[in-house]
Amino acid sequence: MVGYPPVGPTRGSYLGDPLTRDSHLAVGWHGPCSPEGVRFDDYETEGYYDEWMEAAGLPRPEARFLVRMLRSLPDGELAARQAAAERALLRMGITFNVYGHQAGTEKVWPFDLLPRVVALDEWRKVERGLRQRVEALNLFLNDVYHGQRILRAGVIPEGVIRTARAYRPECEGLRPPTGIWAHITGTDLVRDRDGRLYVLEDNLRCPSGVSYVLENRQVMKRVFPRVFQSSRVLPVDDYPSRLLETLQFVAPRGSAGARVAVLTPGIYNSAYFEHAFLARRMGAELVEGRDLRVEGNRVLMRTTRGMERVDVLYRRIDDDFLDPDVFRADSTLGVPGLMRAYREGGVTLVNAPGTGVADDKGIYPYVPKMIRYYLGEEPLLPNVPTYLCADPAERAYVLEHLDELVVKAANESGGYGMLVGPHSTKAERAEFATRIQAQPRNYIAQPTLSLSRVPTLVDGRCEGRHVDLRPFVLYGQEIYVQPGGLTRVALRKGSLVVNSSQGGGSKDTWVLPAVPADQDVETPSRAAVEV
Repeated sequence: MVGYPPVGPTRGSYLGDPLTRDSHLAVGWHGPCSPEGVRFDDYETEGYYDEWMEAAGLPRPEARFLVRMLRSLPDGELAARQAAAERALLRMGITFNVYGHQAGTEKVWPFDLLPRVVALDEWRKVERGLRQRVEALNLFLNDVYHGQRILRAGVIPEGVIRTARAYRPECEGLRPPTGIWAHITGTDLVRDRDGRLYVLEDNLRCPSGVSYVLENRQVMKRVFPRVFQSSRVLPVDDYPSRLLETLQFVAPRGSAGARVAVLTPGIYNSAYFEHAFLARRMGAELVEGRDLRVEGNRVLMRTTRGMERVDVLYRRIDDDFLDPDVFRADSTLGVPGLMRAYREGGVTLVNAPGTGVADDKGIYPYVPKMIRYYLGEEPLLPNVPTYLCADPAERAYVLEHLDELVVKAANESGGYGMLVGPHSTKAERAEFATRIQAQPRNYIAQPTLSLSRVPTLVDGRCEGRHVDLRPFVLYGQEIYVQPGGLTRVALRKGSLVVNSSQGGGSKDTWVLPAVPADQDVETPSRAAVEV
Protein backbone atom coordinates (compact mmCIF):
# COMPACT_ATOMS: atom_id res chain seq x y z
CA MET A 1 0.00 0.00 0.00
CA VAL A 2 2.98 2.28 0.03
CA GLY A 3 5.28 3.67 -2.60
CA TYR A 4 4.40 4.42 -6.16
CA PRO A 5 3.93 2.30 -9.24
CA PRO A 6 6.94 2.19 -11.54
CA VAL A 7 6.26 3.93 -14.83
CA GLY A 8 8.29 3.38 -17.94
CA PRO A 9 9.41 5.53 -20.88
CA THR A 10 6.67 6.95 -23.03
CA ARG A 11 5.81 5.88 -26.50
CA GLY A 12 3.35 7.41 -28.89
CA SER A 13 2.29 11.02 -29.01
CA TYR A 14 0.90 13.32 -26.37
CA LEU A 15 -0.84 15.33 -29.07
CA GLY A 16 -4.23 14.96 -30.66
CA ASP A 17 -7.45 13.53 -29.26
CA PRO A 18 -7.61 9.77 -29.81
CA LEU A 19 -11.07 9.55 -28.29
CA THR A 20 -12.42 12.08 -30.71
CA ARG A 21 -10.76 10.37 -33.65
CA ASP A 22 -12.27 7.00 -32.71
CA SER A 23 -15.55 8.20 -31.27
CA HIS A 24 -17.62 6.46 -33.92
CA LEU A 25 -16.06 3.16 -32.86
CA ALA A 26 -15.31 3.66 -29.19
CA VAL A 27 -18.40 5.20 -27.67
CA GLY A 28 -21.20 4.70 -30.15
CA TRP A 29 -24.30 2.56 -29.62
CA HIS A 30 -23.54 -1.13 -29.36
CA GLY A 31 -26.53 -3.27 -30.21
CA PRO A 32 -29.75 -3.42 -28.15
CA CYS A 33 -29.93 -0.96 -25.26
CA SER A 34 -31.40 -1.42 -21.83
CA PRO A 35 -33.27 1.60 -20.38
CA GLU A 36 -32.03 0.66 -16.90
CA GLY A 37 -28.32 1.36 -17.53
CA VAL A 38 -25.90 0.69 -14.65
CA ARG A 39 -27.76 -0.60 -11.60
CA PHE A 40 -26.98 0.26 -7.97
CA ASP A 41 -30.05 -1.24 -6.31
CA ASP A 42 -28.12 -4.43 -5.58
CA TYR A 43 -24.73 -2.79 -5.02
CA GLU A 44 -23.16 -4.29 -1.90
CA THR A 45 -21.06 -2.21 0.50
CA GLU A 46 -20.32 -5.42 2.47
CA GLY A 47 -19.86 -3.46 5.69
CA TYR A 48 -17.11 -1.19 4.32
CA TYR A 49 -17.29 2.58 4.07
CA ASP A 50 -18.17 3.29 0.45
CA GLU A 51 -17.20 6.67 -1.04
CA TRP A 52 -20.32 6.70 -3.26
CA MET A 53 -23.02 4.71 -1.51
CA GLU A 54 -24.41 4.81 2.02
CA ALA A 55 -26.25 1.58 1.29
CA ALA A 56 -27.62 -0.31 -1.71
CA GLY A 57 -29.63 2.13 -3.82
CA LEU A 58 -28.79 5.08 -1.54
CA PRO A 59 -25.99 7.31 -2.91
CA ARG A 60 -24.25 9.93 -0.80
CA PRO A 61 -25.31 13.51 -1.68
CA GLU A 62 -22.09 14.25 -3.58
CA ALA A 63 -22.53 11.10 -5.71
CA ARG A 64 -26.22 11.45 -6.58
CA PHE A 65 -25.60 13.08 -9.94
CA LEU A 66 -23.13 10.39 -11.01
CA VAL A 67 -25.43 7.56 -9.97
CA ARG A 68 -28.36 9.13 -11.84
CA MET A 69 -26.21 9.61 -14.93
CA LEU A 70 -24.95 6.02 -14.92
CA ARG A 71 -28.46 4.67 -14.51
CA SER A 72 -29.47 6.60 -17.65
CA LEU A 73 -26.77 5.09 -19.87
CA PRO A 74 -27.79 2.41 -22.38
CA ASP A 75 -26.61 -1.13 -21.87
CA GLY A 76 -22.93 -1.57 -22.77
CA GLU A 77 -22.21 2.15 -23.01
CA LEU A 78 -20.06 2.43 -19.89
CA ALA A 79 -17.93 -0.56 -20.88
CA ALA A 80 -17.45 0.95 -24.34
CA ARG A 81 -16.26 4.21 -22.83
CA GLN A 82 -13.90 2.34 -20.50
CA ALA A 83 -12.37 0.66 -23.54
CA ALA A 84 -12.06 4.03 -25.27
CA ALA A 85 -10.28 5.49 -22.24
CA GLU A 86 -7.79 2.62 -22.23
CA ARG A 87 -7.04 3.14 -25.94
CA ALA A 88 -6.52 6.82 -25.24
CA LEU A 89 -4.04 6.07 -22.47
CA LEU A 90 -2.08 3.78 -24.76
CA ARG A 91 -1.95 6.30 -27.60
CA MET A 92 -0.97 9.08 -25.21
CA GLY A 93 1.98 6.96 -24.12
CA ILE A 94 0.80 6.53 -20.53
CA THR A 95 2.37 3.19 -19.69
CA PHE A 96 4.36 1.69 -16.84
CA ASN A 97 7.08 -0.88 -16.28
CA VAL A 98 7.54 -3.14 -13.29
CA TYR A 99 11.14 -3.34 -12.09
CA GLY A 100 12.45 -6.88 -12.38
CA HIS A 101 9.49 -8.07 -14.46
CA GLN A 102 10.73 -10.93 -16.60
CA ALA A 103 8.82 -9.88 -19.69
CA GLY A 104 10.12 -6.32 -19.39
CA THR A 105 7.24 -4.98 -21.44
CA GLU A 106 5.34 -1.75 -21.02
CA LYS A 107 1.74 -1.94 -19.90
CA VAL A 108 -1.10 0.53 -20.27
CA TRP A 109 -1.53 2.55 -17.08
CA PRO A 110 -4.47 0.81 -15.30
CA PHE A 111 -7.37 3.28 -15.11
CA ASP A 112 -10.97 2.89 -13.98
CA LEU A 113 -13.57 5.23 -15.40
CA LEU A 114 -15.69 5.62 -12.25
CA PRO A 115 -14.18 8.51 -10.26
CA ARG A 116 -13.74 8.86 -6.54
CA VAL A 117 -15.90 11.70 -5.23
CA VAL A 118 -15.03 13.92 -2.26
CA ALA A 119 -17.48 16.44 -0.84
CA LEU A 120 -16.15 20.00 -0.89
CA ASP A 121 -16.74 20.63 2.81
CA GLU A 122 -14.75 17.52 3.74
CA TRP A 123 -11.99 18.51 1.33
CA ARG A 124 -11.56 21.88 3.02
CA LYS A 125 -10.83 20.04 6.28
CA VAL A 126 -8.30 17.81 4.51
CA GLU A 127 -6.60 20.89 3.05
CA ARG A 128 -6.18 22.44 6.49
CA GLY A 129 -4.79 19.21 7.88
CA LEU A 130 -2.28 18.80 5.06
CA ARG A 131 -1.06 22.39 5.35
CA GLN A 132 -0.55 21.88 9.07
CA ARG A 133 1.35 18.65 8.55
CA VAL A 134 3.63 19.98 5.78
CA GLU A 135 4.47 23.07 7.82
CA ALA A 136 5.43 20.97 10.86
CA LEU A 137 7.51 18.56 8.77
CA ASN A 138 9.48 21.44 7.28
CA LEU A 139 10.12 22.89 10.72
CA PHE A 140 11.31 19.49 11.85
CA LEU A 141 13.73 19.19 8.91
CA ASN A 142 15.18 22.61 9.58
CA ASP A 143 15.55 21.79 13.26
CA VAL A 144 17.04 18.32 12.88
CA TYR A 145 19.80 19.62 10.60
CA HIS A 146 20.54 22.57 12.87
CA GLY A 147 19.90 22.94 16.60
CA GLN A 148 17.97 19.66 17.09
CA ARG A 149 15.81 21.25 19.76
CA ILE A 150 13.18 18.53 19.38
CA LEU A 151 15.76 15.88 20.32
CA ARG A 152 17.08 17.81 23.29
CA ALA A 153 13.50 18.30 24.47
CA GLY A 154 13.01 14.54 24.43
CA VAL A 155 10.07 14.70 22.03
CA ILE A 156 11.83 12.30 19.65
CA PRO A 157 14.57 9.95 20.90
CA GLU A 158 17.95 10.87 19.45
CA GLY A 159 18.63 7.26 18.54
CA VAL A 160 15.65 7.23 16.19
CA ILE A 161 17.25 9.98 14.11
CA ARG A 162 20.80 8.62 14.25
CA THR A 163 19.67 5.22 13.00
CA ALA A 164 17.49 6.58 10.19
CA ARG A 165 19.03 5.55 6.88
CA ALA A 166 17.70 8.69 5.22
CA TYR A 167 19.34 11.04 7.73
CA ARG A 168 22.21 12.82 5.95
CA PRO A 169 24.99 14.18 8.16
CA GLU A 170 26.29 15.86 5.00
CA CYS A 171 23.24 18.15 5.11
CA GLU A 172 23.81 19.46 8.63
CA GLY A 173 23.95 23.25 8.54
CA LEU A 174 22.33 23.55 5.12
CA ARG A 175 20.11 26.60 4.69
CA PRO A 176 17.76 26.18 1.73
CA PRO A 177 16.54 29.44 0.15
CA THR A 178 13.41 30.78 1.94
CA GLY A 179 13.94 28.09 4.60
CA ILE A 180 11.81 25.51 2.79
CA TRP A 181 13.14 21.93 2.65
CA ALA A 182 10.23 19.96 1.19
CA HIS A 183 8.64 22.00 -1.59
CA ILE A 184 6.69 19.07 -3.07
CA THR A 185 4.95 16.53 -0.86
CA GLY A 186 2.68 13.58 -1.52
CA THR A 187 0.78 12.47 1.57
CA ASP A 188 -1.08 9.17 1.44
CA LEU A 189 -4.52 9.12 3.07
CA VAL A 190 -6.81 6.18 3.81
CA ARG A 191 -10.33 5.97 5.19
CA ASP A 192 -11.20 3.24 7.65
CA ARG A 193 -14.51 1.48 8.19
CA ASP A 194 -15.56 4.20 10.66
CA GLY A 195 -15.43 6.80 7.87
CA ARG A 196 -12.49 8.69 9.35
CA LEU A 197 -9.51 9.69 7.22
CA TYR A 198 -6.01 8.81 8.43
CA VAL A 199 -2.53 9.70 7.19
CA LEU A 200 -0.88 6.47 6.07
CA GLU A 201 2.51 7.98 5.22
CA ASP A 202 4.33 11.11 4.04
CA ASN A 203 6.49 11.28 0.90
CA LEU A 204 9.00 14.14 0.87
CA ARG A 205 11.89 12.93 -1.28
CA CYS A 206 10.78 12.69 -4.91
CA PRO A 207 7.02 12.01 -4.64
CA SER A 208 5.58 10.80 -7.92
CA GLY A 209 2.16 10.30 -9.45
CA VAL A 210 0.91 13.82 -10.15
CA SER A 211 1.26 13.36 -13.92
CA TYR A 212 -1.38 10.63 -13.72
CA VAL A 213 -3.71 12.97 -11.86
CA LEU A 214 -3.49 15.37 -14.80
CA GLU A 215 -3.73 12.73 -17.53
CA ASN A 216 -6.61 10.90 -15.81
CA ARG A 217 -8.50 14.17 -15.73
CA GLN A 218 -7.95 14.78 -19.44
CA VAL A 219 -9.26 11.33 -20.28
CA MET A 220 -12.36 11.88 -18.13
CA LYS A 221 -13.07 15.20 -19.83
CA ARG A 222 -12.95 13.51 -23.21
CA VAL A 223 -15.12 10.56 -22.23
CA PHE A 224 -17.81 12.53 -20.32
CA PRO A 225 -17.28 16.20 -21.23
CA ARG A 226 -20.76 17.54 -20.52
CA VAL A 227 -21.31 15.44 -17.43
CA PHE A 228 -17.94 16.65 -16.17
CA GLN A 229 -18.88 20.29 -16.67
CA SER A 230 -22.27 19.81 -15.03
CA SER A 231 -20.66 18.34 -11.91
CA ARG A 232 -18.64 21.51 -11.10
CA VAL A 233 -15.51 19.49 -10.29
CA LEU A 234 -12.64 21.53 -8.80
CA PRO A 235 -9.90 21.89 -11.45
CA VAL A 236 -6.41 20.38 -11.25
CA ASP A 237 -5.03 21.52 -14.61
CA ASP A 238 -3.10 24.50 -13.22
CA TYR A 239 -0.69 22.28 -11.26
CA PRO A 240 2.24 22.65 -13.74
CA SER A 241 2.04 26.45 -13.64
CA ARG A 242 1.81 26.40 -9.84
CA LEU A 243 4.78 24.03 -9.71
CA LEU A 244 6.81 26.39 -11.89
CA GLU A 245 5.88 29.34 -9.67
CA THR A 246 6.99 27.35 -6.61
CA LEU A 247 10.33 26.47 -8.19
CA GLN A 248 10.99 30.04 -9.30
CA PHE A 249 10.03 31.42 -5.88
CA VAL A 250 12.85 29.48 -4.19
CA ALA A 251 15.49 30.42 -6.78
CA PRO A 252 18.68 31.80 -5.14
CA ARG A 253 18.55 35.03 -7.12
CA GLY A 254 14.80 35.57 -6.79
CA SER A 255 12.00 34.54 -9.12
CA ALA A 256 12.57 37.11 -11.87
CA GLY A 257 13.89 35.22 -14.87
CA ALA A 258 14.90 32.15 -12.84
CA ARG A 259 15.92 29.22 -15.06
CA VAL A 260 14.39 25.89 -14.05
CA ALA A 261 15.36 22.40 -15.18
CA VAL A 262 14.14 18.90 -14.28
CA LEU A 263 17.02 16.57 -13.39
CA THR A 264 16.24 12.98 -14.40
CA PRO A 265 18.31 9.79 -14.14
CA GLY A 266 17.41 9.15 -17.78
CA ILE A 267 15.04 7.23 -20.03
CA TYR A 268 15.49 3.91 -18.22
CA ASN A 269 14.23 5.26 -14.92
CA SER A 270 10.81 3.90 -14.00
CA ALA A 271 9.32 7.39 -13.58
CA TYR A 272 10.80 8.95 -16.69
CA PHE A 273 7.33 9.49 -18.16
CA GLU A 274 6.53 11.89 -15.33
CA HIS A 275 9.88 13.70 -15.56
CA ALA A 276 9.36 14.41 -19.25
CA PHE A 277 5.69 15.26 -18.79
CA LEU A 278 6.27 17.87 -16.08
CA ALA A 279 9.24 19.45 -17.86
CA ARG A 280 7.18 19.83 -21.02
CA ARG A 281 4.14 21.23 -19.20
CA MET A 282 6.29 23.77 -17.30
CA GLY A 283 8.29 24.78 -20.37
CA ALA A 284 11.44 23.73 -18.49
CA GLU A 285 14.48 21.85 -19.72
CA LEU A 286 14.78 18.12 -19.05
CA VAL A 287 18.41 17.33 -18.22
CA GLU A 288 20.60 14.45 -17.08
CA GLY A 289 23.71 14.75 -14.94
CA ARG A 290 25.92 14.55 -18.02
CA ASP A 291 24.25 17.73 -19.35
CA LEU A 292 25.42 19.77 -16.34
CA ARG A 293 28.69 21.00 -14.89
CA VAL A 294 29.64 23.21 -11.96
CA GLU A 295 31.87 26.25 -12.35
CA GLY A 296 32.52 28.09 -9.11
CA ASN A 297 29.15 28.11 -7.42
CA ARG A 298 27.22 28.16 -10.70
CA VAL A 299 25.53 25.20 -12.37
CA LEU A 300 25.72 25.32 -16.16
CA MET A 301 23.55 23.39 -18.58
CA ARG A 302 24.54 22.31 -22.05
CA THR A 303 22.12 23.69 -24.67
CA THR A 304 22.13 24.20 -28.45
CA ARG A 305 23.17 27.78 -27.68
CA GLY A 306 26.09 26.72 -25.52
CA MET A 307 26.40 26.51 -21.73
CA GLU A 308 23.68 28.41 -19.83
CA ARG A 309 23.11 28.91 -16.11
CA VAL A 310 20.50 26.93 -14.19
CA ASP A 311 19.00 28.48 -11.05
CA VAL A 312 16.70 25.68 -9.83
CA LEU A 313 16.97 21.93 -10.31
CA TYR A 314 13.79 19.97 -9.69
CA ARG A 315 15.71 16.81 -9.01
CA ARG A 316 14.17 13.38 -9.50
CA ILE A 317 17.37 11.64 -8.40
CA ASP A 318 17.83 10.16 -4.94
CA ASP A 319 20.27 11.81 -2.53
CA ASP A 320 22.79 8.99 -2.93
CA PHE A 321 23.35 9.79 -6.60
CA LEU A 322 23.25 13.60 -6.61
CA ASP A 323 26.93 14.41 -6.18
CA PRO A 324 29.74 11.82 -6.25
CA ASP A 325 31.97 14.24 -4.32
CA VAL A 326 29.63 14.10 -1.30
CA PHE A 327 27.46 10.99 -1.47
CA ARG A 328 28.14 7.85 -3.50
CA ALA A 329 31.48 8.18 -5.22
CA ASP A 330 30.50 5.66 -7.91
CA SER A 331 27.45 7.63 -9.07
CA THR A 332 27.41 8.52 -12.76
CA LEU A 333 23.95 10.10 -12.57
CA GLY A 334 24.79 13.19 -10.55
CA VAL A 335 27.04 16.22 -10.92
CA PRO A 336 30.41 16.64 -9.16
CA GLY A 337 30.39 19.84 -7.10
CA LEU A 338 26.58 20.16 -7.07
CA MET A 339 26.31 20.16 -3.27
CA ARG A 340 29.04 22.78 -2.96
CA ALA A 341 27.17 25.06 -5.39
CA TYR A 342 24.01 24.46 -3.38
CA ARG A 343 25.67 25.32 -0.06
CA GLU A 344 27.14 28.50 -1.53
CA GLY A 345 23.77 29.67 -2.85
CA GLY A 346 24.46 29.23 -6.55
CA VAL A 347 21.57 26.84 -7.20
CA THR A 348 18.45 25.55 -5.43
CA LEU A 349 17.70 21.83 -5.24
CA VAL A 350 14.04 20.82 -4.96
CA ASN A 351 13.32 18.95 -2.78
CA ALA A 352 16.33 19.70 -0.61
CA PRO A 353 18.72 16.80 0.04
CA GLY A 354 18.11 15.17 3.40
CA THR A 355 14.30 15.43 3.36
CA GLY A 356 13.95 11.64 3.40
CA VAL A 357 14.48 11.56 7.15
CA ALA A 358 11.03 13.11 7.57
CA ASP A 359 9.25 10.29 5.74
CA ASP A 360 11.13 7.44 7.39
CA LYS A 361 8.46 5.04 8.64
CA GLY A 362 10.22 4.85 11.99
CA ILE A 363 9.78 8.62 12.40
CA TYR A 364 6.21 8.76 11.07
CA PRO A 365 4.66 7.93 14.48
CA TYR A 366 6.23 11.10 15.93
CA VAL A 367 4.63 13.54 13.44
CA PRO A 368 1.66 14.34 15.73
CA LYS A 369 4.19 15.25 18.43
CA MET A 370 6.02 17.47 15.92
CA ILE A 371 2.79 19.34 15.22
CA ARG A 372 2.21 19.94 18.92
CA TYR A 373 5.86 20.88 19.56
CA TYR A 374 6.42 23.29 16.66
CA LEU A 375 2.92 24.69 16.08
CA GLY A 376 1.25 24.31 19.47
CA GLU A 377 -1.76 22.74 17.75
CA GLU A 378 -3.58 19.44 17.82
CA PRO A 379 -3.20 17.38 14.62
CA LEU A 380 -6.14 17.82 12.27
CA LEU A 381 -5.41 14.56 10.41
CA PRO A 382 -4.62 11.59 12.66
CA ASN A 383 -1.95 8.97 12.02
CA VAL A 384 -2.82 5.31 11.70
CA PRO A 385 -2.09 3.73 15.13
CA THR A 386 1.46 2.39 14.86
CA TYR A 387 3.71 0.01 16.78
CA LEU A 388 7.45 0.67 16.75
CA CYS A 389 9.33 -2.62 16.65
CA ALA A 390 12.38 -0.82 18.08
CA ASP A 391 10.46 -0.59 21.37
CA PRO A 392 10.81 -3.93 23.23
CA ALA A 393 7.24 -3.96 24.59
CA GLU A 394 5.68 -3.00 21.28
CA ARG A 395 7.91 -5.48 19.43
CA ALA A 396 6.69 -8.27 21.69
CA TYR A 397 3.08 -7.36 20.92
CA VAL A 398 3.77 -7.30 17.17
CA LEU A 399 5.46 -10.71 17.22
CA GLU A 400 2.48 -12.18 19.08
CA HIS A 401 -0.06 -10.67 16.66
CA LEU A 402 1.59 -10.97 13.24
CA ASP A 403 -1.55 -12.65 11.88
CA GLU A 404 -3.56 -9.48 12.63
CA LEU A 405 -1.18 -6.65 11.68
CA VAL A 406 0.40 -5.05 8.63
CA VAL A 407 4.19 -4.95 9.02
CA LYS A 408 6.23 -2.49 6.94
CA ALA A 409 9.95 -2.05 6.39
CA ALA A 410 11.22 1.48 6.93
CA ASN A 411 13.22 1.53 3.70
CA GLU A 412 10.89 -0.18 1.23
CA SER A 413 8.16 1.15 -1.07
CA GLY A 414 5.68 0.03 -3.68
CA GLY A 415 4.09 -2.57 -1.37
CA TYR A 416 7.34 -4.53 -1.16
CA GLY A 417 8.95 -5.47 2.17
CA MET A 418 5.47 -5.68 3.68
CA LEU A 419 3.48 -8.37 5.44
CA VAL A 420 -0.33 -8.22 5.43
CA GLY A 421 -0.95 -10.48 8.40
CA PRO A 422 -4.52 -11.67 7.74
CA HIS A 423 -3.57 -12.65 4.18
CA SER A 424 -0.18 -14.18 5.05
CA THR A 425 0.99 -17.77 5.43
CA LYS A 426 2.58 -19.28 8.53
CA ALA A 427 5.92 -19.42 6.69
CA GLU A 428 5.72 -15.74 5.74
CA ARG A 429 4.98 -14.74 9.32
CA ALA A 430 7.92 -16.79 10.56
CA GLU A 431 10.20 -15.09 8.02
CA PHE A 432 9.06 -11.63 9.13
CA ALA A 433 9.47 -12.52 12.79
CA THR A 434 13.12 -13.35 12.04
CA ARG A 435 13.57 -10.07 10.15
CA ILE A 436 12.02 -8.02 12.95
CA GLN A 437 14.17 -9.63 15.63
CA ALA A 438 17.31 -9.09 13.54
CA GLN A 439 16.59 -5.41 12.69
CA PRO A 440 13.81 -4.09 14.93
CA ARG A 441 14.49 -0.42 14.04
CA ASN A 442 13.68 -1.21 10.42
CA TYR A 443 10.07 -2.27 11.04
CA ILE A 444 6.77 -0.82 12.16
CA ALA A 445 3.36 -2.46 12.40
CA GLN A 446 -0.18 -1.17 12.07
CA PRO A 447 -3.69 -2.59 12.41
CA THR A 448 -5.17 -3.99 9.22
CA LEU A 449 -7.47 -1.18 8.13
CA SER A 450 -10.75 -1.82 6.36
CA LEU A 451 -9.97 0.59 3.53
CA SER A 452 -12.91 2.42 2.05
CA ARG A 453 -14.18 1.37 -1.35
CA VAL A 454 -15.36 2.99 -4.57
CA PRO A 455 -17.58 1.47 -7.28
CA THR A 456 -15.35 0.03 -9.99
CA LEU A 457 -16.22 -1.37 -13.40
CA VAL A 458 -15.73 -5.16 -13.32
CA ASP A 459 -16.96 -7.29 -16.23
CA GLY A 460 -19.61 -4.74 -17.16
CA ARG A 461 -21.02 -4.21 -13.66
CA CYS A 462 -20.08 -2.07 -10.65
CA GLU A 463 -18.35 -3.69 -7.68
CA GLY A 464 -16.64 -2.10 -4.68
CA ARG A 465 -12.84 -2.01 -4.65
CA HIS A 466 -10.50 -0.66 -1.96
CA VAL A 467 -8.76 2.70 -2.50
CA ASP A 468 -6.30 5.16 -1.01
CA LEU A 469 -5.59 8.78 -1.91
CA ARG A 470 -2.41 10.78 -2.51
CA PRO A 471 -2.96 14.57 -2.54
CA PHE A 472 -0.02 16.68 -3.71
CA VAL A 473 1.13 19.76 -1.78
CA LEU A 474 3.35 22.60 -3.05
CA TYR A 475 5.19 24.80 -0.56
CA GLY A 476 6.45 28.07 -2.03
CA GLN A 477 5.16 31.55 -1.33
CA GLU A 478 2.17 29.76 0.20
CA ILE A 479 1.11 26.18 0.81
CA TYR A 480 -1.10 24.93 -2.03
CA VAL A 481 -2.98 21.64 -1.92
CA GLN A 482 -4.04 20.28 -5.32
CA PRO A 483 -7.77 19.42 -5.18
CA GLY A 484 -8.27 15.68 -4.93
CA GLY A 485 -5.07 13.95 -5.89
CA LEU A 486 -4.32 10.46 -7.13
CA THR A 487 -6.78 7.77 -6.12
CA ARG A 488 -5.23 4.34 -6.37
CA VAL A 489 -7.51 1.32 -6.47
CA ALA A 490 -6.90 -2.37 -5.72
CA LEU A 491 -8.46 -3.91 -8.82
CA ARG A 492 -8.25 -7.45 -7.46
CA LYS A 493 -11.28 -8.41 -5.42
CA GLY A 494 -10.53 -8.27 -1.70
CA SER A 495 -7.00 -6.93 -2.19
CA LEU A 496 -5.69 -4.03 -0.11
CA VAL A 497 -2.57 -3.47 -2.26
CA VAL A 498 -3.20 -0.59 -4.66
CA ASN A 499 0.14 -0.42 -6.52
CA SER A 500 -0.15 -1.03 -10.26
CA SER A 501 2.96 -3.21 -10.06
CA GLN A 502 0.90 -5.57 -7.88
CA GLY A 503 -2.48 -5.48 -9.56
CA GLY A 504 -3.71 -1.97 -8.74
CA GLY A 505 -4.83 0.96 -10.86
CA SER A 506 -6.04 4.53 -10.54
CA LYS A 507 -9.15 6.70 -10.70
CA ASP A 508 -9.81 10.38 -11.23
CA THR A 509 -10.67 12.19 -7.99
CA TRP A 510 -13.55 14.67 -8.09
CA VAL A 511 -13.88 17.29 -5.37
CA LEU A 512 -17.34 18.70 -5.81
CA PRO A 513 -20.19 20.35 -3.92
CA ALA A 514 -22.75 18.05 -2.36
CA VAL A 515 -26.29 18.10 -3.71
CA PRO A 516 -28.75 18.74 -0.88
CA ALA A 517 -30.77 15.67 0.00
CA ASP A 518 -34.06 17.43 -0.78
CA GLN A 519 -32.93 18.65 -4.21
CA ASP A 520 -33.69 16.52 -7.23
CA VAL A 521 -30.98 15.88 -9.79
CA GLU A 522 -32.05 16.12 -13.38
CA THR A 523 -31.44 12.93 -15.29
CA PRO A 524 -28.99 13.77 -18.09
CA SER A 525 -30.17 13.21 -21.60
CA ARG A 526 -28.14 11.11 -24.03
CA ALA A 527 -26.76 14.35 -25.48
CA ALA A 528 -25.44 15.28 -22.04
CA VAL A 529 -23.28 12.17 -21.88
CA GLU A 530 -22.21 12.05 -25.50
CA VAL A 531 -18.52 12.37 -26.34
